[in-house]
Amino acid sequence: MNSLRTTIVPAAQQRSGTPVTAALDLSLVERSLDQAVREGLARVEQRLHEAVGQADRLADDASRHLVLAGGKRVRPMLTLLASHFGDPTCPEVVDAAVVVELTHLATLYHDDVMDSAPVRRGAPSAHQVWGNTVAILTGDLLFARASRVVAGLGSEAVEIQAETFERLCLGQLHETVGPQAGQDPVDHYLQVLADKTGSLIATSARFGAMFAGCGEQILDVLISYGEKVGVAFQLADDVIDLASDGEQSGKTPGTDLREGVATLPVLLARRAAGAERATGRLDGSARLIELLDGDLSDDAVLAEAVGLLRVHPAMEQARTEAVRWAREAVAVLDPLPEGAPKNALRAFADAVVARTS
Repeated sequence: MNSLRTTIVPAAQQRSGTPVTAALDLSLVERSLDQAVREGLARVEQRLHEAVGQADRLADDASRHLVLAGGKRVRPMLTLLASHFGDPTCPEVVDAAVVVELTHLATLYHDDVMDSAPVRRGAPSAHQVWGNTVAILTGDLLFARASRVVAGLGSEAVEIQAETFERLCLGQLHETVGPQAGQDPVDHYLQVLADKTGSLIATSARFGAMFAGCGEQILDVLISYGEKVGVAFQLADDVIDLASDGEQSGKTPGTDLREGVATLPVLLARRAAGAERATGRLDGSARLIELLDGDLSDDAVLAEAVGLLRVHPAMEQARTEAVRWAREAVAVLDPLPEGAPKNALRAFADAVVARTS
């Protein structure tokens, strides 16, 4: 059995042995599919480096920053896998894979500014190096480059990209303002994930199948799969952010906590605290809630909060929820023909949540 490790390791890290971001280990039984995806990812990587190049030195350095830091390349990989339900040799498939990764990279520049994240993919965040304004404008430049590439794929691709971009923005907006009065915080959060993460992963699968010449039935299945596996992916990342030592996730553990971003483990812990209050006690969650409601700017205080969350039942509940979404993603694949591509998507969903174990 071949193991396709999707993390692209920067040359400097290959030489030094420095740990990289959390990889997605995907075992592909079919050797020809394994080889085709490997070769496709290599072409995507080359095209990414070409696409982010800028004539201006500062813009070039800033644009290349996260590309050179490596990454899981989950979205391009899904584009390539989905293309195998049709003709994967169509050149538009690689261009589509570049579009989704450029879009993802652009969102990371913006997210890190909004979250004040000091580290991304094991390297200093762009705003730490060049400041917030340059980081935001660099994200905008990458969105522009994605738009240039997608323009060459036709009007339908442009429309899909625009719809996806709109959902990305709405997801960030809704995360920023929080749930409305009377809205369940967990339901609100899952919708945020569907927009911020699921939408682009769904588009990744859709583009791969679309440019490989697949029909509407296959496209509909892969869009639904991408939405669900995207939510599972982000839920798994939420767990990894708290459970890892930072080398696995590529960022400081508890960054979301410090910035007040309530991920699923936090929401479930607060729900548990509410249930405890209803019975007149707050035995298991009192100190944790006190920390979450307080100032987490001190590293020692943040570390204590992360430690308490790691042993709270909410962590296992969050893992279970990630697995549930991954299983739902696999279930929607039923109408697709059996074979190596379908098995690969099953393995993809399994690998997404296996990172939390």
